[in-house]
Amino acid sequence: MEKGSCKVTNKVKVSNLGYPRIGKNREWKKTLEAFWAGKINEEEFRSEMTGIQLQHLKTQQEAGIDLIPVNDFTFYDHVLDTAVMFGIVPPRYAYDGGDIGLDLYFAMARGNAEATACEMTKWFNTNYHYIVPEIGAQTPRLTENKPLAAYRFAKSQAGIEGKPVVLGLYTFLKLSKGFASADIAKIAARFLPVYVQLLQELKQEGVSWVQIDEPAIVTGINESELSLLNSIYTEIAESVPGLNIILQTYFEAAEPLEALFKLPVQGLGLDFVHDGGTNLASIERLGWPEDKWLGAGIIDGRNIWRSDLDAKLQLIEKLSVHVPLDRLILQPSCSLLHVPVTVQGEVKLKATVKAALAFADEKLRELGLLAAALEGTAEAAAALTASREALTAFRALPERGRKDVAEQVFGLTDLPDQRSLPFAERLKVQQEKWQLPLLPTTTIGSFPQTVEVRQARLKWRKGVWNQERYDGFVREQIADAITFQEKLGLDVLVHGEFERTDMVEFFGEKLDGYLFTSNGWVQSYGSRCVKPPVIYADIAFIQPMTVKESVYAQSLTSLPVKGMLTGPVTILNWSFVRDDLSREAVANQIALALRHEVKALEDAGIEMIQVDEPAIREGLPLKAEDHEAYLNWAVKSFRIATNHVKATTQIHTHMCYSEFNDMIDSISAMDADVISIETSRSHGELIVSFEEQEYDKGIGLGVYDIHSPRVPAVEEMTANIDRALRVLDPEQFWINPDCGLKTRGWQETEDALRNMVKAAAIARENAGVSASK
Repeated sequence: MEKGSCKVTNKVKVSNLGYPRIGKNREWKKTLEAFWAGKINEEEFRSEMTGIQLQHLKTQQEAGIDLIPVNDFTFYDHVLDTAVMFGIVPPRYAYDGGDIGLDLYFAMARGNAEATACEMTKWFNTNYHYIVPEIGAQTPRLTENKPLAAYRFAKSQAGIEGKPVVLGLYTFLKLSKGFASADIAKIAARFLPVYVQLLQELKQEGVSWVQIDEPAIVTGINESELSLLNSIYTEIAESVPGLNIILQTYFEAAEPLEALFKLPVQGLGLDFVHDGGTNLASIERLGWPEDKWLGAGIIDGRNIWRSDLDAKLQLIEKLSVHVPLDRLILQPSCSLLHVPVTVQGEVKLKATVKAALAFADEKLRELGLLAAALEGTAEAAAALTASREALTAFRALPERGRKDVAEQVFGLTDLPDQRSLPFAERLKVQQEKWQLPLLPTTTIGSFPQTVEVRQARLKWRKGVWNQERYDGFVREQIADAITFQEKLGLDVLVHGEFERTDMVEFFGEKLDGYLFTSNGWVQSYGSRCVKPPVIYADIAFIQPMTVKESVYAQSLTSLPVKGMLTGPVTILNWSFVRDDLSREAVANQIALALRHEVKALEDAGIEMIQVDEPAIREGLPLKAEDHEAYLNWAVKSFRIATNHVKATTQIHTHMCYSEFNDMIDSISAMDADVISIETSRSHGELIVSFEEQEYDKGIGLGVYDIHSPRVPAVEEMTANIDRALRVLDPEQFWINPDCGLKTRGWQETEDALRNMVKAAAIARENAGVSASK
């Protein structure tokens, strides 16, 4: 775009959709965990959280954001907040009305001694988890107007006229469970008066703009759902006249846009980063309605790369043909919840790489710079030049275009695309080799990462311990874990993963093409934060990554020990990924690297290998028409990594916290010998899939929830097993927890696994009786 071609006299508005909760140094996480551990009381907890919230508001204020979100801050999860705000509490918590205190709030999130936690699953196609509302016969009511409280707080404490953020009724119901999909309009009618009350109170307070998030729109919407949306927003418009509402979508294109134009709202927020160009094309075809503002999501809210600001200015110019700049709002593509807080503390990175990064604070500055560039200031021109030079230097790095990696990817067409024997024949030789009992028991991989383990790793990283001492410590932990599992009576063991920080970061540290931040944390669920590694260049295998620990563990026992790897699609989806290649291309690079590791394990005598793919479902595109293409290359990448092993080598995989009902065929096509899938926290609902369609391979439906500190009774696990065995053959069923045990303590781990082994013994006896009949 030529300088000055889109110059404006009035500053374009800049907005944010949501700010990271966790704090610059994870203060939010530490406060939560201190409260749960009883180290601080409720008054101290609330005081600390208030300070964190205020700091976030001031940061955005200092960045020059015109529309600062409020009510994006939460003590755990914004979907849980919405359910609690409307009094939606499952009956098992014995809630009888009135205020909902922190004990009940956190019980819904984490469970307690009396009741299991609410289901937790992925927020659309991200790695953030939300708590699934359970809507039954409850009559919704406004227990607290949380957006109003957040607005008042921002105004009184920071002088900020905030923009309350509310999860839209349509999306809230689409994310909920407990009612038939055909009844969504009836359920909406019950909730709508409460939404109206909430918005009326905001208007009475003097609120100017409200952001109502409706991302469920982008997943695909039919005529009846459009009618429901229209009825919701018509009622709101008639009941709360004069309140400016921006209907916010993100993560994909909002279609059909012409139908959304007809909704009685004052603005639409659209994602121009992850929409594949569809939103712009629709606007160019349809024009833009004269009565609406456009919230243009032009800065990537899900990845960590500096934006090509020249390209963003060209996009703004294209939009300005149809949308007057005085009705244009520049904003991120989605909430900045999904990126770290600031690049400021990343002092260990190469200058060329660091200059190419933009976390939340830097993205806010990019938005301000774009607004300034539209005004044509000299300062903005200089900043644009600096940004352009930083990107040019980064893109020229030689490791981003390796010929050896390109040749390996090109050679994929010459590799076999399936195992040497079909599963039915493999099963026979594997049963003969392994001689496992009926309903074999195992765990998913990790054991508790105690303070002692974390401190030892820190001492090693800081050089206080040398490699020999640290390796010795890890061997001691492995030996203890093997003994622990043998005493419990587990059938297939794991080494415990004590040498690993994170299941993706560990592998990234041992592969070419990755870099690692010092403080690039993001929230995964609750207080659980992860520091995704960064794929900035071509991925390549260097040397074996897991063989040493696996071989040592196997040397300590006659029972089989699984080698533990993270699969290519999970490594991809749980990393920040370079944005100059397709995700399929990067997945293939990772798969080729893992293929070398699988072979190294097999050559070393480890012939039961688990290649975890917990994130394969979350990468599924939000629109149904795009599912097949994604699943085809995702399955292919798994098979690239695993299909070369011997018939007797048993390949396991693991998936968790996702809806798998619509992809059972693709899971089968991965051709793993055994898959373990979460089912305990969703209260066994996945089992319905196996009532409706046949699955012919080994499967473990996790019999207890490891994300809750409670220890389920033997009877509870037995009931989960019995339900599964109504539709699954005992010969194909494995018994395991639903995920790794890294976040749990040793005592609760021991108690829960002991109960699991007892439940397995009961189930074997019952299955044997059934078989004899």
